[in-house]
Amino acid sequence: MKHLKNRNQTPTETVNYAAQLEPGDIEFEIAQIQEHLSHTEDLKIHELLFNNQLCALVYLESLVKTELIQSSIIKPLLESNSGVVEQIVTSIEVTKTSDVFQIGKYLLHGFCMMVMENDSAASMMSVAQSQGRTIEEPKAEQIIQGSHEGFIESLNTNIYLLRNRIKSPKLKVKYFTLGSVTNTKVAMIYMDNMADPAIVEECEKRIQTIDLDYLYSVGNIDEMIEEHPFSPFPQSIQTERPDRAVSYLMEGKINILVNGSPSVLVLPITFFAFYQSPDDYNNRWITGSFFRVIRLISFILAISLPAIYIATVSYNSEVLPMGILYSVKVSLTYVPLPPILEAIVMQIILELLKEAAIRLPSPIAQTIGIVGGLVIGTAVVEAHLVSHTMIVVIGLTAIASFATPLNEFGTSLRILGFPTMLAASLFGFFGISIMMMLIFIHLCKIETLGVPYFEPFGPFYGKESSKDIFLRLPIWRGHNVSRNAEPSTITKSFFGRWKRS
Repeated sequence: MKHLKNRNQTPTETVNYAAQLEPGDIEFEIAQIQEHLSHTEDLKIHELLFNNQLCALVYLESLVKTELIQSSIIKPLLESNSGVVEQIVTSIEVTKTSDVFQIGKYLLHGFCMMVMENDSAASMMSVAQSQGRTIEEPKAEQIIQGSHEGFIESLNTNIYLLRNRIKSPKLKVKYFTLGSVTNTKVAMIYMDNMADPAIVEECEKRIQTIDLDYLYSVGNIDEMIEEHPFSPFPQSIQTERPDRAVSYLMEGKINILVNGSPSVLVLPITFFAFYQSPDDYNNRWITGSFFRVIRLISFILAISLPAIYIATVSYNSEVLPMGILYSVKVSLTYVPLPPILEAIVMQIILELLKEAAIRLPSPIAQTIGIVGGLVIGTAVVEAHLVSHTMIVVIGLTAIASFATPLNEFGTSLRILGFPTMLAASLFGFFGISIMMMLIFIHLCKIETLGVPYFEPFGPFYGKESSKDIFLRLPIWRGHNVSRNAEPSTITKSFFGRWKRS
């Protein structure tokens, strides 16, 4: 039996990535692959005799299941000793190619290459291993009621979580490969009968125009395809919850998944989607509506509450009742800083505490959040750096910004609080009015994939289009479902026979 020697020997010519394998010299064929893969040391070669010819199995040991190679490739080939590879190795996917670039691409995706003497085509067999965490509840989006499953880093698993909930032939998946170095697999998913074809075409066009050396997460795609990169408002939603992603698919939106990322990018998105949560639909409609209204109120509070305090203390103290005004004035007696500096200092301290709590391990983070807040808050008040009222205002502002279901939008609100506070310090309530007007004008102006961001109010499409925005309508009302069932005998005297539509 002829053995392979000098496997690390470089071919006499530089290998072109579009070159074809040259039949006849198996050593040179392997050398071509080694050159293409930069002579990496995790490229393994296994020799065997098949059809009375010398064969070699070539694979990257870090990407394959060696047990699967032994049981599904080597063992059947040795037992048969002759025949056609595709007919012998039937338990796994087999593809034939002679293109060096394609062979390298297959190897990097967990395939095993089989080359034979006097054969210009290599057989590529899928033996990839899957090393990933199990499906678990996402930590970034807490769930009160409903599914506790969350997306993970495996693209196929994430698509399974979506298809397991939508068993429809209209669920369509399109694949892309982005990143000239990383060659990351990306999937665009939508309902073919619900998504707007113009929006799908525009989204696909933007994805195809992305030119990056590397792609790690959906955040890279989001940054490349968003229309208003200088807007403080996020123009897409990243979620790790399959139930949320499915609900958007059923609304005609597009999901973008990236292999290696546990988040799903949802496009196009509107302002009010950030204040809606799947938990709203896991409770009774009255409860869901109540919490949705609370969240929308928190939007105004998070932006304007510190500014209202500054305007009241600096310009319009007469709007406060005498008892509250006296308490506020007393607390400001020994504070050397103007209200605008008070607010900015406390907002920065709040952000520092939040960042420290996020970066530290969970047990330490809880201690920092509680003890740090109490100690620093008490210390700055006793040192007369800020007033008691400012501590209360900043605390309420933080709570209001944290009330949004998605953290990224809450961060945008806290950022917008700084220019609003500056306007209040210069012009009082008039400055707040101007800033709020500019914010709402901006919300009405921007678009995502051609869809107005402040839809259905900017532009206003009528009363019917504004349903399920401020209130979570009942399922039988919002989805046009009629209920003709006979009520129970206890409630029949009150309700009688009904029909809901």
